[in-house]
Amino acid sequence: REIDRLLRESGIAFEKVNYYIKPLTEAKLRELLAKMKMGPRALLRTSEPIYRELMLGKGEFTDDEIIRLMIEHPDLIQRPIVERGSRAALGRPVENIKAIIGDKQASKQ
Repeated sequence: REIDRLLRESGIAFEKVNYYIKPLTEAKLRELLAKMKMGPRALLRTSEPIYRELMLGKGEFTDDEIIRLMIEHPDLIQRPIVERGSRAALGRPVENIKAIIGDKQASKQ
């Protein structure tokens, strides 16, 4: 909600995508990770029951395996993710979003 308000107040048109209704493709998830300059482990929601069930914290999983598991189990993906042009950021904390939309207030906080 805070991100919705920030984008509206910044005059930025946006589209919300619920990846439970419109699942991310592997290609799209890889694109977002590249735009965020992070590996898939950094985007994992470690507090989710499925994370423990799959023993992601204990097993030796490749990045490709983690990405496939994230596609299969979207609960594993941190959210929200905001994409703008060639950049993307995880919406928590909101300062991450301010950085990619060019909000000058972000540098003052």
